[in-house]
Amino acid sequence: MGGEDGDVGGGRSVWRSGGIGWAGGAPGLRWWGGRVSPVAYGRPLALRAAGGRACAGVRGNPCPTGAAVPERSTGGLCPGCARLDRAHSVAADTFADDPRPYRVYLAWFGPGTVKVGITGEHRGSVRLLEQGAVAFCWLGRGPLMAARRTEEVLRQALGVPDRVPYERKRALRVAPPDAAARRGEIEELYGRALGVGGWGETLEALPFAAYDHGDAFGLGELPALDGTVTGLVDGGTVTGRVLAAAGPDLHLRDPGGRHLVLDGRLLAGWGLERAAEDAPWSVPVAPAPREADARTGQEGLF
Repeated sequence: MGGEDGDVGGGRSVWRSGGIGWAGGAPGLRWWGGRVSPVAYGRPLALRAAGGRACAGVRGNPCPTGAAVPERSTGGLCPGCARLDRAHSVAADTFADDPRPYRVYLAWFGPGTVKVGITGEHRGSVRLLEQGAVAFCWLGRGPLMAARRTEEVLRQALGVPDRVPYERKRALRVAPPDAAARRGEIEELYGRALGVGGWGETLEALPFAAYDHGDAFGLGELPALDGTVTGLVDGGTVTGRVLAAAGPDLHLRDPGGRHLVLDGRLLAGWGLERAAEDAPWSVPVAPAPREADARTGQEGLF
């Protein structure tokens, strides 16, 4: 890996990571400066953290102080940049006059685990890939504030959350039901959503169509999860073969045969360089939470 947009220390150059992103329906390891390294299932991944972890800045603008970021932070931003990022997010409702259309969706993560959410129509299904939604359907489209109100109305009426903990998503990816069962559960909830009065007057209801990310994520038959990375350390190595990717998560088989998850958000801001494929893991790993706890959404590792 070369040194454009990298730091030089001890005579070597490293690239700084922007985490895991999705484009064209496929995952990639992003780098500061805009480059992307494709992530291929079944292929080896071997990285060494170097040069410390720095704040990536907000929405294309560098962090004004070049602040350091804690190893366990999944946000990858210093407190000041995190506040600015939140203030400019759709969730903050600070752009009520946004003229662009938005879409309300139902996202399926596992049996009995569906959330309702909104995304900009211009983003297509990228938001669903970023969240790790195994399947989803659109409900309606229209102005931002109407979409936001509909999201809350449906969340209450259907008894579904507006977020699902990552621990639960990871547990549910192991041995999920087939695509037909996923479609059936979403279709049933879609029908119930149409029966909720009021929102159809402010949004255009969309016909049912189920979209499935099982192949895009490479889920197949994932083995039981053995653990998750809790944070990188300077000089720490991550090696193994990529089994699957969903949202920001990389599912890896390490040299010792363990099935481990690396949350790509923990990569953001680190300088990374290539490591030997047979190098042992040397970053902290916590055991996977008990299956029952993860599947019921109890607090886990992060």
